[in-house]
Amino acid sequence: MKATLGYYPGCSQSGTAAEYDISTRACCKALGIGLTDVPDWTCCGSTPAHTVDHHLSGALAARNLLQAEAAGLDRVATPCPSCLAALKTADARLADETYRAEVERLLGRPGPGPVECVSVLQVLYEQVGAGGIQKHVKRPLAGLRVAPYYGCIMNRPPGLMLFDDPENPVAMDEILAACGATIVDFPFKTECCGAAFGMPRLDMLQRLSARILDMAQSCGADCVVVACPLCQMNLDLRRGQVNAASGQDIRMPVPYFTQLLGLALGLPEADLRLDKLVLPLAPALEAAHLREQACERAREAGHAAKTTGGKPDGAPAKEDASCA
Repeated sequence: MKATLGYYPGCSQSGTAAEYDISTRACCKALGIGLTDVPDWTCCGSTPAHTVDHHLSGALAARNLLQAEAAGLDRVATPCPSCLAALKTADARLADETYRAEVERLLGRPGPGPVECVSVLQVLYEQVGAGGIQKHVKRPLAGLRVAPYYGCIMNRPPGLMLFDDPENPVAMDEILAACGATIVDFPFKTECCGAAFGMPRLDMLQRLSARILDMAQSCGADCVVVACPLCQMNLDLRRGQVNAASGQDIRMPVPYFTQLLGLALGLPEADLRLDKLVLPLAPALEAAHLREQACERAREAGHAAKTTGGKPDGAPAKEDASCA
């Protein structure tokens, strides 16, 4: 499969979330998706700008759409849900002539025409699909129990994002299942983690993030898998603050879905930057490997029992439910 589309990395992916950008590029390359960076891209305003001035926010995002348009890119993908929301919101609001006029005044030039903006998750899900990904898997994530966490804006508002179900999204679930992982039934997949409230209301962020981690642990997950830099920071980098406030000691890792996808595709760990995770993924992968080995022994013992018509010494009476 060969396809090329515009790519807007966004500010976080150039700094604190560099591993998301690096693993995204590596996975797309491995799956035959060509990415053309939006030339001379700048900050889109992301989460903070619209709280100050809606027109300024629109101008920041519109400038990047103009850059994409000038490069002949009529479809732009970004890994970051906040960037996606900013770009899509600006694109939609520019249809209003009054809003457009003010944005063009700030830009000092005509605004862009319509530009389709999508998430990298959507590109992988719709352009390659779970079946296509499964064909490329070289190192299945067998035994790894994952809780896919989409965050609160990847699919919302539904009338703007136009992707997956806003209450029960499944794109990440299906991609990770295609990689061989076990998807736990995680009811908090779209709950808010506190987003950008880490500075003004750290107590709120701690409470909301603790709920998500506690639920993932209760569901038996080995890791919480994310598609948002802000969610990843709150659940991983701020884990000490969250655990201290909640009185818990949850050490569950929080990788990006592209990092797990890359592992399943057999990509070198250097191309996925697992070393940038505050809570290491290695213990969860090792636990999953040992679990899968135990399940394989149980399956072999069960097969032997059926073949001989009896129960071999030391064999379990039935396969562990976790191996099903």
